[in-house]
Amino acid sequence: MDVGLMVTAFGDVDLADVAVRAEDRGYDAAWVGELWGASGVVQATEMACRTDEIRIGTAIVNVYSRSPAVLAMTAASLEEASDGRFTLGLGTSTATAIERLHGMAFDRPVRRAHETIELIREFTAGDGEPVDYEGELLEAADFPSIETSVPIYHAGLGSANRRVVGRLADGWIPHNIPFSRLDEAFEEVADAARERDREPGEITIAPYVPSAVSDDRSEAHDTLRRHVAYYVGSGEGYHRAVATNFPTEADRIADAWRSGDKGVAADAVTDEMIADLGVAGTPDEAREQLRTLVAETGIDQPIVVVPAPASSEVAETTIDALAPERL
Repeated sequence: MDVGLMVTAFGDVDLADVAVRAEDRGYDAAWVGELWGASGVVQATEMACRTDEIRIGTAIVNVYSRSPAVLAMTAASLEEASDGRFTLGLGTSTATAIERLHGMAFDRPVRRAHETIELIREFTAGDGEPVDYEGELLEAADFPSIETSVPIYHAGLGSANRRVVGRLADGWIPHNIPFSRLDEAFEEVADAARERDREPGEITIAPYVPSAVSDDRSEAHDTLRRHVAYYVGSGEGYHRAVATNFPTEADRIADAWRSGDKGVAADAVTDEMIADLGVAGTPDEAREQLRTLVAETGIDQPIVVVPAPASSEVAETTIDALAPERL
Protein backbone atom coordinates (compact mmCIF):
# COMPACT_ATOMS: atom_id res chain seq x y z
CA MET A 1 0.00 0.00 0.00
CA ASP A 2 1.27 3.45 -0.98
CA VAL A 3 1.05 5.59 2.18
CA GLY A 4 2.16 9.17 2.79
CA LEU A 5 2.77 10.93 6.10
CA MET A 6 2.13 14.53 7.01
CA VAL A 7 5.23 15.13 9.08
CA THR A 8 4.46 16.27 12.61
CA ALA A 9 7.00 17.34 15.21
CA PHE A 10 6.61 15.80 18.65
CA GLY A 11 8.69 15.97 21.80
CA ASP A 12 12.27 16.76 20.82
CA VAL A 13 11.82 15.33 17.31
CA ASP A 14 11.69 17.97 14.55
CA LEU A 15 10.06 17.67 11.14
CA ALA A 16 13.18 16.59 9.26
CA ASP A 17 13.81 13.88 11.86
CA VAL A 18 10.24 12.67 11.34
CA ALA A 19 10.81 12.56 7.57
CA VAL A 20 13.91 10.43 8.11
CA ARG A 21 11.91 8.15 10.40
CA ALA A 22 9.13 7.96 7.81
CA GLU A 23 11.63 6.86 5.16
CA ASP A 24 13.03 4.24 7.53
CA ARG A 25 9.48 2.96 8.22
CA GLY A 26 8.71 2.59 4.51
CA TYR A 27 6.38 5.56 3.97
CA ASP A 28 6.21 6.51 0.30
CA ALA A 29 5.94 10.27 0.78
CA ALA A 30 6.58 12.87 3.46
CA TRP A 31 4.31 15.89 3.21
CA VAL A 32 4.59 19.23 5.00
CA GLY A 33 1.93 21.86 5.56
CA GLU A 34 2.23 25.59 6.07
CA LEU A 35 0.13 28.11 7.92
CA TRP A 36 2.12 30.17 10.40
CA GLY A 37 5.30 29.89 12.41
CA ALA A 38 7.63 28.22 9.91
CA SER A 39 8.10 28.12 6.15
CA GLY A 40 6.91 24.87 4.62
CA VAL A 41 9.30 25.43 1.72
CA VAL A 42 12.34 25.64 3.99
CA GLN A 43 11.16 22.59 5.92
CA ALA A 44 10.62 20.64 2.70
CA THR A 45 14.13 21.57 1.59
CA GLU A 46 15.65 20.24 4.81
CA MET A 47 13.60 17.06 4.48
CA ALA A 48 14.79 16.61 0.90
CA CYS A 49 18.42 17.06 1.90
CA ARG A 50 18.21 14.55 4.75
CA THR A 51 16.40 11.75 2.91
CA ASP A 52 17.25 9.65 -0.13
CA GLU A 53 14.20 7.97 -1.65
CA ILE A 54 10.96 9.09 -0.01
CA ARG A 55 8.95 11.59 -2.04
CA ILE A 56 8.68 15.11 -0.59
CA GLY A 57 5.59 17.26 -0.99
CA THR A 58 3.82 20.37 0.24
CA ALA A 59 0.29 19.80 1.48
CA ILE A 60 -0.37 22.55 1.14
CA VAL A 61 1.06 25.97 0.33
CA ASN A 62 -1.54 28.58 -0.58
CA VAL A 63 -1.98 30.26 -3.96
CA TYR A 64 -2.06 33.82 -2.59
CA SER A 65 1.03 34.59 -0.52
CA ARG A 66 3.51 33.54 -3.23
CA SER A 67 3.15 34.55 -6.86
CA PRO A 68 2.94 31.86 -9.55
CA ALA A 69 6.49 32.78 -10.59
CA VAL A 70 7.79 32.26 -7.06
CA LEU A 71 5.90 28.97 -6.80
CA ALA A 72 7.37 27.82 -10.12
CA MET A 73 10.92 28.70 -9.02
CA THR A 74 10.30 27.01 -5.68
CA ALA A 75 9.07 23.84 -7.35
CA ALA A 76 12.05 23.78 -9.71
CA SER A 77 14.52 24.31 -6.87
CA LEU A 78 12.95 21.64 -4.67
CA GLU A 79 12.80 19.22 -7.59
CA GLU A 80 16.54 19.67 -8.00
CA ALA A 81 17.30 19.51 -4.27
CA SER A 82 15.32 16.28 -3.94
CA ASP A 83 16.74 14.64 -7.08
CA GLY A 84 13.32 14.48 -8.70
CA ARG A 85 11.22 13.56 -5.67
CA PHE A 86 9.15 16.71 -5.18
CA THR A 87 5.39 17.25 -5.52
CA LEU A 88 3.89 20.76 -5.32
CA GLY A 89 0.67 20.61 -3.33
CA LEU A 90 -1.42 23.79 -3.57
CA GLY A 91 -4.67 25.04 -2.09
CA THR A 92 -6.65 28.20 -1.54
CA SER A 93 -6.33 28.10 2.28
CA THR A 94 -9.05 30.04 4.12
CA ALA A 95 -10.33 33.60 4.18
CA THR A 96 -9.10 33.94 7.76
CA ALA A 97 -5.51 33.02 6.86
CA ILE A 98 -5.33 35.03 3.66
CA GLU A 99 -7.00 38.18 4.95
CA ARG A 100 -5.93 38.33 8.59
CA LEU A 101 -2.45 36.83 8.30
CA HIS A 102 -1.29 37.81 4.81
CA GLY A 103 -3.34 41.00 4.52
CA MET A 104 -4.68 40.08 1.09
CA ALA A 105 -8.20 39.94 -0.26
CA PHE A 106 -9.57 36.40 -0.47
CA ASP A 107 -10.77 37.26 -3.95
CA ARG A 108 -12.25 34.58 -6.23
CA PRO A 109 -10.31 31.66 -4.70
CA VAL A 110 -11.32 29.09 -7.30
CA ARG A 111 -10.28 31.32 -10.19
CA ARG A 112 -7.07 32.18 -8.34
CA ALA A 113 -6.25 28.48 -7.99
CA HIS A 114 -7.04 27.82 -11.66
CA GLU A 115 -4.87 30.64 -12.99
CA THR A 116 -2.03 29.93 -10.56
CA ILE A 117 -1.77 26.28 -11.63
CA GLU A 118 -2.17 27.21 -15.29
CA LEU A 119 0.57 29.83 -15.05
CA ILE A 120 2.94 27.54 -13.13
CA ARG A 121 2.49 25.02 -15.96
CA GLU A 122 3.53 27.67 -18.47
CA PHE A 123 6.46 28.85 -16.35
CA THR A 124 7.80 25.28 -16.11
CA ALA A 125 7.17 24.21 -19.72
CA GLY A 126 10.88 24.32 -20.50
CA ASP A 127 10.45 25.26 -24.16
CA GLY A 128 12.52 28.42 -23.80
CA GLU A 129 9.75 30.60 -25.18
CA PRO A 130 8.71 33.75 -23.31
CA VAL A 131 5.65 33.20 -21.18
CA ASP A 132 2.76 35.35 -22.32
CA TYR A 133 -0.25 34.90 -20.05
CA GLU A 134 -3.24 37.13 -19.44
CA GLY A 135 -5.91 35.78 -17.16
CA GLU A 136 -8.78 37.40 -15.32
CA LEU A 137 -6.66 37.82 -12.18
CA LEU A 138 -3.05 37.11 -13.14
CA GLU A 139 -0.73 38.00 -15.98
CA ALA A 140 2.89 37.52 -17.00
CA ALA A 141 5.04 38.41 -19.99
CA ASP A 142 8.54 38.30 -21.46
CA PHE A 143 10.34 35.86 -19.14
CA PRO A 144 11.24 32.45 -20.64
CA SER A 145 9.95 29.25 -19.12
CA ILE A 146 12.24 27.05 -17.03
CA GLU A 147 12.66 23.35 -17.62
CA THR A 148 11.37 21.19 -14.82
CA SER A 149 8.74 18.51 -14.43
CA VAL A 150 6.96 18.68 -11.09
CA PRO A 151 3.61 17.04 -10.29
CA ILE A 152 1.03 19.56 -9.09
CA TYR A 153 -1.69 18.48 -6.66
CA HIS A 154 -4.59 20.65 -5.60
CA ALA A 155 -6.66 20.52 -2.41
CA GLY A 156 -10.04 21.33 -3.94
CA LEU A 157 -12.99 20.84 -1.57
CA GLY A 158 -16.02 22.45 -3.19
CA SER A 159 -17.48 21.46 -6.54
CA ALA A 160 -15.90 24.30 -8.54
CA ASN A 161 -12.49 23.74 -6.96
CA ARG A 162 -12.68 20.02 -7.69
CA ARG A 163 -13.18 20.91 -11.33
CA VAL A 164 -9.87 22.79 -11.21
CA VAL A 165 -8.26 19.50 -10.15
CA GLY A 166 -9.83 17.70 -13.08
CA ARG A 167 -8.82 20.34 -15.61
CA LEU A 168 -5.26 21.00 -14.50
CA ALA A 169 -3.83 18.97 -11.61
CA ASP A 170 -1.95 15.69 -11.36
CA GLY A 171 -3.45 14.86 -7.99
CA TRP A 172 -6.22 15.71 -5.55
CA ILE A 173 -5.74 16.30 -1.81
CA PRO A 174 -9.23 16.33 -0.27
CA HIS A 175 -9.62 17.12 3.42
CA ASN A 176 -12.71 16.53 5.55
CA ILE A 177 -14.81 15.17 2.72
CA PRO A 178 -16.38 12.12 4.39
CA PHE A 179 -14.77 8.96 3.08
CA SER A 180 -18.15 7.50 2.18
CA ARG A 181 -18.65 10.48 -0.17
CA LEU A 182 -15.16 10.51 -1.65
CA ASP A 183 -15.85 8.50 -4.81
CA GLU A 184 -18.97 10.57 -5.48
CA ALA A 185 -17.01 13.79 -5.00
CA PHE A 186 -14.30 12.55 -7.37
CA GLU A 187 -16.86 12.28 -10.16
CA GLU A 188 -16.78 16.08 -10.41
CA VAL A 189 -13.01 15.81 -10.88
CA ALA A 190 -13.43 13.06 -13.45
CA ASP A 191 -16.04 14.93 -15.47
CA ALA A 192 -13.83 18.02 -15.69
CA ALA A 193 -10.87 15.86 -16.70
CA ARG A 194 -12.82 14.21 -19.52
CA GLU A 195 -13.89 17.64 -20.80
CA ARG A 196 -10.18 18.39 -21.25
CA ASP A 197 -9.52 14.98 -22.84
CA ARG A 198 -7.63 13.91 -19.74
CA GLU A 199 -7.77 10.43 -18.25
CA PRO A 200 -9.35 10.63 -14.75
CA GLY A 201 -7.54 7.47 -13.67
CA GLU A 202 -4.22 9.30 -14.01
CA ILE A 203 -5.19 11.81 -11.31
CA THR A 204 -3.87 10.63 -7.96
CA ILE A 205 -6.35 10.70 -5.07
CA ALA A 206 -4.36 11.48 -1.92
CA PRO A 207 -6.67 12.58 0.91
CA TYR A 208 -5.69 13.67 4.37
CA VAL A 209 -6.53 10.82 6.72
CA PRO A 210 -6.57 12.24 10.27
CA SER A 211 -5.25 9.41 12.42
CA ALA A 212 -4.85 8.84 16.15
CA VAL A 213 -3.54 5.54 17.50
CA SER A 214 -3.21 4.59 21.15
CA ASP A 215 -3.50 1.52 23.33
CA ASP A 216 -6.16 3.62 25.06
CA ARG A 217 -8.99 3.66 22.52
CA SER A 218 -10.73 6.57 24.28
CA GLU A 219 -7.63 8.74 24.02
CA ALA A 220 -7.40 8.07 20.29
CA HIS A 221 -11.07 8.89 19.72
CA ASP A 222 -10.96 12.03 21.86
CA THR A 223 -7.92 13.27 19.93
CA LEU A 224 -9.81 12.93 16.67
CA ARG A 225 -12.94 14.57 18.12
CA ARG A 226 -10.95 17.69 18.95
CA HIS A 227 -9.39 17.69 15.49
CA VAL A 228 -12.73 17.46 13.68
CA ALA A 229 -14.29 20.11 15.93
CA TYR A 230 -11.46 22.55 15.20
CA TYR A 231 -11.82 22.26 11.43
CA VAL A 232 -15.62 22.30 11.33
CA GLY A 233 -15.67 25.28 13.67
CA SER A 234 -12.92 27.37 12.13
CA GLY A 235 -13.28 26.91 8.36
CA GLU A 236 -16.51 27.31 6.42
CA GLY A 237 -15.24 25.14 3.58
CA TYR A 238 -14.53 22.31 6.01
CA HIS A 239 -17.92 22.85 7.66
CA ARG A 240 -19.64 22.44 4.29
CA ALA A 241 -17.56 19.39 3.40
CA VAL A 242 -18.42 17.56 6.63
CA ALA A 243 -22.05 18.66 6.32
CA THR A 244 -22.44 16.69 3.09
CA ASN A 245 -22.88 13.64 5.31
CA PHE A 246 -23.50 15.13 8.75
CA PRO A 247 -25.45 18.39 8.30
CA THR A 248 -27.09 18.59 11.73
CA GLU A 249 -23.97 17.53 13.59
CA ALA A 250 -21.75 19.93 11.62
CA ASP A 251 -24.03 22.88 12.41
CA ARG A 252 -24.08 21.95 16.09
CA ILE A 253 -20.28 21.67 16.22
CA ALA A 254 -19.71 24.93 14.36
CA ASP A 255 -22.16 26.86 16.55
CA ALA A 256 -20.53 25.59 19.74
CA TRP A 257 -16.99 26.25 18.52
CA ARG A 258 -17.77 29.77 17.36
CA SER A 259 -19.44 30.50 20.69
CA GLY A 260 -16.23 29.57 22.46
CA ASP A 261 -17.54 26.23 23.77
CA LYS A 262 -14.74 24.11 22.31
CA GLY A 263 -15.28 21.23 24.69
CA VAL A 264 -18.96 21.08 23.78
CA ALA A 265 -17.99 21.18 20.10
CA ALA A 266 -15.62 18.24 20.50
CA ASP A 267 -18.20 16.25 22.46
CA ALA A 268 -20.65 16.78 19.58
CA VAL A 269 -18.40 14.82 17.18
CA THR A 270 -20.08 11.42 17.00
CA ASP A 271 -18.50 7.99 16.63
CA GLU A 272 -20.04 7.80 13.15
CA MET A 273 -18.26 11.02 12.20
CA ILE A 274 -14.94 9.70 13.49
CA ALA A 275 -15.33 6.54 11.40
CA ASP A 276 -16.14 8.54 8.25
CA LEU A 277 -13.54 11.27 8.67
CA GLY A 278 -10.48 9.54 10.09
CA VAL A 279 -8.77 6.54 11.63
CA ALA A 280 -8.77 6.08 15.40
CA GLY A 281 -8.27 3.25 17.85
CA THR A 282 -5.71 0.74 19.02
CA PRO A 283 -2.84 -0.17 16.66
CA ASP A 284 -4.60 -3.26 15.30
CA GLU A 285 -7.92 -1.44 14.93
CA ALA A 286 -6.35 1.54 13.17
CA ARG A 287 -4.42 -0.62 10.73
CA GLU A 288 -7.58 -2.51 9.82
CA GLN A 289 -9.49 0.75 9.37
CA LEU A 290 -6.83 2.12 7.02
CA ARG A 291 -6.64 -1.09 5.00
CA THR A 292 -10.43 -1.16 4.63
CA LEU A 293 -10.59 2.52 3.68
CA VAL A 294 -8.15 2.07 0.80
CA ALA A 295 -9.74 -1.20 -0.32
CA GLU A 296 -13.27 0.24 -0.45
CA THR A 297 -12.56 3.62 -2.08
CA GLY A 298 -10.61 4.99 -5.01
CA ILE A 299 -7.84 6.31 -2.75
CA ASP A 300 -4.37 5.95 -4.28
CA GLN A 301 -2.28 7.34 -1.42
CA PRO A 302 -3.76 8.06 2.01
CA ILE A 303 -1.83 10.82 3.76
CA VAL A 304 -1.67 9.95 7.45
CA VAL A 305 -2.18 13.17 9.41
CA VAL A 306 -1.54 13.15 13.15
CA PRO A 307 -3.95 15.76 14.62
CA ALA A 308 -2.41 18.73 16.40
CA PRO A 309 -4.14 17.90 19.72
CA ALA A 310 -2.30 14.56 19.86
CA SER A 311 0.17 13.93 22.66
CA SER A 312 3.76 13.08 21.76
CA GLU A 313 3.04 9.47 22.67
CA VAL A 314 -0.01 9.29 20.41
CA ALA A 315 1.93 10.95 17.57
CA GLU A 316 4.81 8.50 17.80
CA THR A 317 2.50 5.49 18.15
CA THR A 318 0.44 6.60 15.14
CA ILE A 319 3.46 7.07 12.89
CA ASP A 320 4.84 3.67 13.79
CA ALA A 321 1.52 1.77 13.78
CA LEU A 322 0.41 2.97 10.34
CA ALA A 323 3.77 2.61 8.60
CA PRO A 324 3.48 0.63 5.35
CA GLU A 325 5.79 -2.05 6.68
CA ARG A 326 3.14 -2.80 9.34
CA LEU A 327 0.19 -2.84 6.95
